[in-house]
Amino acid sequence: MRISRLTKALAVGLLTVSLAGLSACGAGSRTGAQTAATVPCDFENPAQPTTVNVLAYNSSAVDPFTNTMVKNCTRDNVTVKHDPIDFGGQVQKTVATLSGDKGSYDVIETYGYIIPTYAAQGSLQPLDDLYAKYKDKYKLGDISQDMRKSMSYDGKLYGLPMQAQVLVLAYRKDVFDKLGLEPPTTFQQLRDVSKKIQDAGEIKYPLALPWLANADIVTGYGAALGSQGVPYVDDATRKANFTSPESTKALEQMKSLLPYMDPQVTTFDQPKVQQQLFNGSAAMGIMFSGRMNDLLQSSNTKYSSNFAFAAPPAVFEGGKQYGALSVDGWSLPKNTSVDPDLLFQLIAASVSEDASKAAIPAAFPARTQLVTDENTPYAAAAKGAIAHVPAAQPYPYIPSISGDITPVVGKVINGGQSVADGTQQMQQIAEKILAKQ
Repeated sequence: MRISRLTKALAVGLLTVSLAGLSACGAGSRTGAQTAATVPCDFENPAQPTTVNVLAYNSSAVDPFTNTMVKNCTRDNVTVKHDPIDFGGQVQKTVATLSGDKGSYDVIETYGYIIPTYAAQGSLQPLDDLYAKYKDKYKLGDISQDMRKSMSYDGKLYGLPMQAQVLVLAYRKDVFDKLGLEPPTTFQQLRDVSKKIQDAGEIKYPLALPWLANADIVTGYGAALGSQGVPYVDDATRKANFTSPESTKALEQMKSLLPYMDPQVTTFDQPKVQQQLFNGSAAMGIMFSGRMNDLLQSSNTKYSSNFAFAAPPAVFEGGKQYGALSVDGWSLPKNTSVDPDLLFQLIAASVSEDASKAAIPAAFPARTQLVTDENTPYAAAAKGAIAHVPAAQPYPYIPSISGDITPVVGKVINGGQSVADGTQQMQQIAEKILAKQ
């Protein structure tokens, strides 16, 4: 059943905050057009001039794929257009373009976390038939099956994966070596290492995390909860877990890190965390892998040769890592007026083998077999994190829950609300949303 225009707009609007919560994917940094590979884009030339508008935020991990599409698929009667935009702008324009009968964009960058919501609303085109048609031509079978699954909903493919981003620990190896430290594998070790660096007197706030109170902080909470093996909502009973003992521990463990971070941590998004590492005011940071290569550029920081990488620590010994996985890819809006067959060939060309090679090491491409320790300094850390990250829940209501609990998590971490009161409020929010399903 087609969702009405108003209902769809309201439903999509609920995602705005939760989308921002996963903006940890590296928005802000940009990679130049030289990352665009020269690849075949062998579509049949349309009879009439056709403009393809692409919506994708600028980042060092996404730009190589966007640039490749623009460079190689603008020919004959086809013009591919992409305007620079940050993640927040993409969120707003995604909401707008999917809310009406006709949108402004023909290809949109999406990621696995929001695929279930958009797919359930009927806003995206299923890609299975086109995938089967062009699988051999573009060697799409080499794209990670797990990543294809994360861009699927109810057994149908709604996004063609380009790359994955996973939380990775970046640390100053020179500082660690000087103090005889090893990368922490638990939050207790993270506190111990942070205190030793702090006590050494050179770095006042050694730990940097993206805990922006109205966005990224909910990703941190989800990572801390998932590290204990508990999801937002129980898969079997469909009951929310926010008043569980693990939820309380997740918030308490997050608060236990505050003495080692800048007092303004709940105003810091990923670019701010990255800047702390650039300027040496922090010795450790946990960010999505799409930002790791930026740390190795001498044009960004004088410490570029001193960074090393590891998988994030677990909250408790024996648990899963403090992790989150985001698979980015291309989706086709249902309301585009451009031929889907043409659009699919454009996105398939942009994630081809040569395009994926050109994206390394800025991106961790969906063709994971191309990533090696030799061409990607953070490869081992990323692969170790991917192997142990908690699986995302593929339900349309999860983004709405995540978005609505975000300000509560921020208030608890800021000390404006007790952990007990916060978990109760989060539970009530989730139950209200689940009752509408």
